Amino acid sequence: MPPGFGWVRALPPRLPKACRKMITGVVWVGWLIERKGPDGRTQYYAIYRDLQGRQRSAGAFTGKREANKAWRDAESDQDAGRRIGDPKLGRQRFRRYVEKEWFPNHVIEATTREGYTYLLNRYIVPEFGHMRMREILPAHVRAWILKLQQQDVHPPTIRQCKVILDAIFTTAVNDQITVLHPGKGVKTPPVARKVKRIITAGQYDKIHAALPDDTMRLLVETDIESGLRWGELTELRPKDLDLATGVLTVSRVVVHLKAKDRPDGVRFLVKDYPKDKEWRQLKLAEHLVQKLKAHIHAHGLGAEDLLFAMPAPTGPARRRRPEELPDPETLGLTEPNDKGRSYRHGTLTAYQAGRCRCQHCKDAVAAYRAARRSQGKDHPRLPRTVASDGHISGDWFRTNIWAKALDSAAVDVHVTPHGLRHAHASWLLAASADLQVVKERLGHGSITTTEQYLHSLPDAHDDALKALAAYRAQSRAAHDEQLPEAATAAGGETATDERDAELAQLREVVAGLRKLLGA
Repeated sequence: MPPGFGWVRALPPRLPKACRKMITGVVWVGWLIERKGPDGRTQYYAIYRDLQGRQRSAGAFTGKREANKAWRDAESDQDAGRRIGDPKLGRQRFRRYVEKEWFPNHVIEATTREGYTYLLNRYIVPEFGHMRMREILPAHVRAWILKLQQQDVHPPTIRQCKVILDAIFTTAVNDQITVLHPGKGVKTPPVARKVKRIITAGQYDKIHAALPDDTMRLLVETDIESGLRWGELTELRPKDLDLATGVLTVSRVVVHLKAKDRPDGVRFLVKDYPKDKEWRQLKLAEHLVQKLKAHIHAHGLGAEDLLFAMPAPTGPARRRRPEELPDPETLGLTEPNDKGRSYRHGTLTAYQAGRCRCQHCKDAVAAYRAARRSQGKDHPRLPRTVASDGHISGDWFRTNIWAKALDSAAVDVHVTPHGLRHAHASWLLAASADLQVVKERLGHGSITTTEQYLHSLPDAHDDALKALAAYRAQSRAAHDEQLPEAATAAGGETATDERDAELAQLREVVAGLRKLLGA
């Protein structure tokens, strides 16, 4: 028995460990409990206290030495974080811990919470929800990732699911719910980084000219001239722009929440900080400032009004049904359906049984429903409208404005509205703008992010190709100059006059290239 062990047993059980060490002069604070079993043999129970001061057992032993070693090891594991505070917490189900403790108390952005909700309900909780926290092992996580691959889940989605699972168990380990982090060492499928395709100035001009009205053209021009994110662009207000100096202050961003369970029913959430959580200022070109100034005066915008607001709905665009429908006998037959049957175009049967969606069949159904409505038999639903508080929805802009402009412009590259931000960075760097200045304009947290836009334009490698061609021509010329000298030294025939003329022309080309490279 170690020195001072009896004193430790006599001290109050809830006395802090530091006080017990000062009083007894020993490090150990556990003790033994002796009990006799039915067979008369004595058993020693190793007892220690957890971090909350509750009494815990490290096991029953037949010898004192083994029992003393057990509670000492238990305390060492507890101090090193290898033993959980309350074993009951590790027996709770994964679903209960995530839904009752982790997710409600996890501080994340509203859009991130929206994405987490979908991934948890779709991929993570159905797989681990029935398991206890302490039962989930790395083997289970590897099997789950392989299962997602077999279900053709995209690698970026698998990686994001693994990020959420790691965050859950990192919190669980810190809170001493479990001692094992099953996500450590488990890899996800590689995600290939795609090459950024940046539109050229000519392609942008075609898209800009195909936009429907002046407001949308000014919005897109402001986007590519400033490099703002969509949430920053659509939250701009006249108070953010200093018309005298042309300096634009980016201090807010709006996020569009799409899920049904939005917090407080808010669809557009304005945050008082940009994505990088730091205000920034950038200067706009003089011609753009004048256009924005004219836009503000023309629409009578106040300091707090949105600079670019959602257009007022003008009613759904509907195709007018012809006054007189053609005779179905003259329209021919539909393609055979699953049962091999064909029907005449322009009839209800062709639309319903034949699944034909040609305009003639649609007109026939529209005429039928119009006749029923005139008799008061049907109650059609109201036309769909876009719910907005004035902010322009990114989905609405892509569908109704941007996609139509791309089709009209007929450019040979697919670009999204966010691609205008990429074009802003690439154009600046291609024109030898300072890398740090571009980083500050875009609001990047790291300069390595800005470096990704170097040499991203289609003609960025033209100079390298020109240099390669010049070097090859120079090397060939030098080789051809050595051939006549070697032939003469060996006693061979000299080159013909025609060959000499070609070499002379080639030497002139090489000399011109050298002057060009020197310049």
